[in-house]
Amino acid sequence: ELGGGDEAGSRPRLKPPPARKTMSSVMRSARPAAPALGRVFRHGVARLATLPNEHPVKHEVPHGSMRFAMARSHLMQGLASPICDIEVERAEGSWVYTTDGHDLLDFTCGIGVTNLGHCHPKVVAAAQYQLTQLCHGAVAVGLSKPLIALTEKLVNGIIPPAHDRVMYATTGAEAVENAVRLARAATGKPNIISFQGGYHGRTSATLALTRSKTAYGTRNFPQMSGVFCAPFPYLVQSSGLGVEDCLFQLDLLLKQQTAPEDTAAIIIEPVLGEGGYVEAPHAFLHGLRERCDKHNIKLILDEVQTGFGRTGKMFAHQHSGVQPDILVMAKGIANGIPIAAISSRSDLTAHSPPGTMGGTYAGNPVACAAALATLDVFTSEPILENVVARGKQLTDLLEGVKARHPDIIKEVRGVGLMVGLEMTADMPAYSARDLSLRCASEGLLILTAGTFETMRFIPPLTVSEGDLAEGVKRFEAAIDSLWGQHAERVSKEEAMLRSKGGSSVAD
Repeated sequence: ELGGGDEAGSRPRLKPPPARKTMSSVMRSARPAAPALGRVFRHGVARLATLPNEHPVKHEVPHGSMRFAMARSHLMQGLASPICDIEVERAEGSWVYTTDGHDLLDFTCGIGVTNLGHCHPKVVAAAQYQLTQLCHGAVAVGLSKPLIALTEKLVNGIIPPAHDRVMYATTGAEAVENAVRLARAATGKPNIISFQGGYHGRTSATLALTRSKTAYGTRNFPQMSGVFCAPFPYLVQSSGLGVEDCLFQLDLLLKQQTAPEDTAAIIIEPVLGEGGYVEAPHAFLHGLRERCDKHNIKLILDEVQTGFGRTGKMFAHQHSGVQPDILVMAKGIANGIPIAAISSRSDLTAHSPPGTMGGTYAGNPVACAAALATLDVFTSEPILENVVARGKQLTDLLEGVKARHPDIIKEVRGVGLMVGLEMTADMPAYSARDLSLRCASEGLLILTAGTFETMRFIPPLTVSEGDLAEGVKRFEAAIDSLWGQHAERVSKEEAMLRSKGGSSVAD
C-alpha cells in the first residue's frame, strides 16, 4: 500500500505494515530504538533474521545519512534513485555492509557484474599487484603484459572457436557501438535490427537499439537512424508472440521496412536482461542464424549480462549452439573492474581501417589483470557447477513461493542464476518497485526488470545454498508484509464464492 511521497518527484513511502508478532519482534523490543529512518525506510519494518551459521546475525533496517543526502543532492537527477538510502562501506561475497553497521544480502551483483561475489580474493590480489606494476598504458603506445595474456586466453578457448580477433572497451554500451560499427564496415550496409525488450545501453547510438522501456530515451531525440525493431518471443504475454509468429514478423520487416541489401546486422540478447529475464527460444536463435546466413546479415549477440557463467555456461549462446558473427561482452568479465570487449573473425575485422576503433582506457592493464584472475577462478573453482545447482534451487524455491501466492506471482523463469519472477496482470502498477523497496527493508537487495512487473534475481555465481535460501525467505517475507492481507482476503472471498457455486475472484 502506498502513502504520499516526500518532496515533489521523490519515491513514495511505504505505509507501516501491521505489526507481526514474531520472535524477531520480541527480541527487537528489548533492544534500544533504532535511529530515525530516512525517506523510503522511515516506516520500514526492522527484522532480526536468522541467518545460516556461515554468516553472523546482524540486521536492521538501513537508513539514510547526512553524507548520503549531500551526495544525492549533487548527483544529476537523470540518475536512477538507489534502492535504499544507504552508504555502502564494503562488501564481501554475497553481502553488503553499510557505514552504520548494517548488512544486506545482495542479489543484484552490481547488476550482474560481481559474478564471483564481492571482492573475490584472487581478483583483488591480481588487481592490487598490477597497480604496483603499471596502472595504465594506452594501446596506441604499447601493449601491456596483462592485455597480451588476456587476449591469448580469450582466443584460446573462451570466445567462439571461429573468432580470432578481439577489441577492448570500457563499458558494455561502448562495446555495442563498436560491434555496430564493425558490422556496418564489414557489410557496407547501414541498417540494424534490434528486438522488443532488448537493452543495449544508454549512449546516443545504443539508445536507438534499446527497446526495454521508453524511460531511457525520454528527452533524448533524435536518436541514431537506420534502426528497426522486431518482436521478441514472449508467449506468457501473448499467444501471438511465439517463435514462428516472431520469425514471420522479422521476414515481413525485411520485406517492408529494411531490405536485406540495406541491413548490416541483427542484434539480440540471448536472454533479455532489462527486458524481463526472458530467454530467447533456441529455435528462434537458429531462425535468426539462418536468415543472417541467407542475406549476408551479421548476427551480433549481446552477452553483456549473460556472459561469464551467469546462465551455467560461459556464454548463453552455448546452450543453443548458435554462433555469432560478433560477440559483445562486459560486466562479469573482470568481476567489478570496468572492462568490455567484442570478438569476431578476421574476415570481418579487416574492413575496419586502423584507428577507427579504440579508446583511452581500452585494455587497461589493471582491468586486464582482474579479467585474467576471474577466468582463472572459473578454471580452479567449480563455478559453473554451482550455478547449475543453485539455479535449480532458486527456481524450486521461487516456485514454492508462487504456489503460496498464486494471486500475486504469474511465472518463474530463467536459466542458471539469471531468474525472473513476473507478477500477475491483476497486480497494480509499480508493484515490482514497491516489492524491491520492501525487500530492502527485509535485508535483501533485489532489482526490477521490464514493463510487466518483474523481479530479477542476480545473486553471485558463488552464492551458498544457505544464503540463497535465506534470500528467498526474506523475499517472501517482503511479499507477506506488503500483500499478506490482500492474499488472505482474496482466499476468503474465493472460498465463499465456491461455497455458493460462483466463479473465482480472478474470473
